[in-house]
Amino acid sequence: MPTLFPSFPASKKELNRRRAPMQIEHDAPHAIVVGSGFGGLAAAIRLSVRGYKVTVLERLDQAGGRARVHRQDGFVFDAGPTVVTAPFLFEELWTLCGKKFSDFIDLRSVTPFYRIRFDDGGVFDYTGDPAAMRREIEKLSPDDVAGYEDFVETSEKIFRVGFEALAHAPFTHLWDMLRIAPQMVKLESYRTVYGLVSKFVKSEKLRQVMSFHPLLVGGNPFSTTSIYTLIAFLERRWGVHFPMGGTSSLVDGLVALIEERGGNVRLSADVEEITTQGGRVTGVRLRDGEHLPASIVVSNADSAWTYRHLLPSVARTKWTDERVESARYSMSLFVWYFGTKTKYPDVAHHTILLGPRYKELLTDIFDRHQLAADFSLYLHRPTATDPSLAPEGCDGFYVLSPVPHLASGTDWASESERYRKSIERYLEKTVMPGLSDNVITSRILNPQMFHDDFLSFRGAAFGLEPVLTQSAYFRPHNKSEEVEGLYLVGAGTHPGAGMPGVLSSARVLDSIVPSVEETRASQGEARARL
Repeated sequence: MPTLFPSFPASKKELNRRRAPMQIEHDAPHAIVVGSGFGGLAAAIRLSVRGYKVTVLERLDQAGGRARVHRQDGFVFDAGPTVVTAPFLFEELWTLCGKKFSDFIDLRSVTPFYRIRFDDGGVFDYTGDPAAMRREIEKLSPDDVAGYEDFVETSEKIFRVGFEALAHAPFTHLWDMLRIAPQMVKLESYRTVYGLVSKFVKSEKLRQVMSFHPLLVGGNPFSTTSIYTLIAFLERRWGVHFPMGGTSSLVDGLVALIEERGGNVRLSADVEEITTQGGRVTGVRLRDGEHLPASIVVSNADSAWTYRHLLPSVARTKWTDERVESARYSMSLFVWYFGTKTKYPDVAHHTILLGPRYKELLTDIFDRHQLAADFSLYLHRPTATDPSLAPEGCDGFYVLSPVPHLASGTDWASESERYRKSIERYLEKTVMPGLSDNVITSRILNPQMFHDDFLSFRGAAFGLEPVLTQSAYFRPHNKSEEVEGLYLVGAGTHPGAGMPGVLSSARVLDSIVPSVEETRASQGEARARL
């Protein structure tokens, strides 16, 4: 089987050449997907297209995992991911099922991609338009225009290797890492994101503008490998998008594809154990005692949680408790969802408000695991693109603040309201005058809730931190190193967090999960041995 895939996006003709959707036979091998995040739903579709009978198990009361939706007082709040940057990865899933993505999902381009506000009140509109970006940089730091353009060229080179060639490739063997090492050294992947950016531009403000992207996938720009500078070119190439109806429309669309192919998405189905016999999976056991047999199990649960809690009967040799405990994990998030009785038309769809400290704040979050008094924020205003997500005359928002994971020891039960109020005061002072008098609905998500609701190890919002020593081969493999027939998708495995990452993790399964025929044959051999 190949270990590298063609450059993306694939044409519809190429997709049809690779395979047409297989009919699911009554005796088809059963594949269970644990968790219904984007990675799990994409994996279920791909397995179904290959002829597996698929069941998706979601412990919460709705599909989507961290991409679930909150409906409250007439407002619709997407709970998690909101930035669609590689729409072809969604389009491919519909194409594999013989459908056209645009017939079901109304995806709108968002510009600026991000409005970045510095603590001194200055604003930088970050877009995919080269001329507009040059003008923004000329206003901010004229001497850095040439350096910025050189950076974009470098970002494209990293993209060609880090995303087009490697994001969809399994890193099952050490050789997979060693053979690309010379390319990665040539592209200076040993540098951090901030370090590589600093090589090209001198303005501290511009360095912040060009290095914040790792925070969108759980990384610290000062420690995340510079491979992640590929995001800058990825956004320029395909843009930033938002689906009308919110990201929940993508979840609903994926669930519909699974069910139309005869798959089953079960809600409130809490998996207690992935069962095994003789070193391979036999199915899953739910918390209520029900056992569901399966030939293949795909875990879209947090990878650390999967190994630490879902394989209690397995003597793990690779992802031992000690290794899980000692690994480095991403930051967590404090998220405040709120609706206002008035509109704030001057607030962009995506706004990043940078605080008074940059490196020092990130050190507090990632290294000291200490909740700081100051913060930097991402403010999401989906009603800028889709007014239907709020009642007439109202606006819907969420604002998130990167915070330490639970190693900080913060008592979020008592701290949440104080922290929320501090964010409210900051927004009121900067971009949303009169906010405290206009909020009419509110809810929060804190690190303890990431742990309790989403079973995120230590409440980390993005799983393992994307440092070089926890990337590619050094992340939990998509094909489990511990149990035959177990596969992993989602933020905690290769290639990493973010919508492109988790959808690519499902794409990797196409080359490592055996065909239905091979699985059926291996089952027959196993029965014969018994």
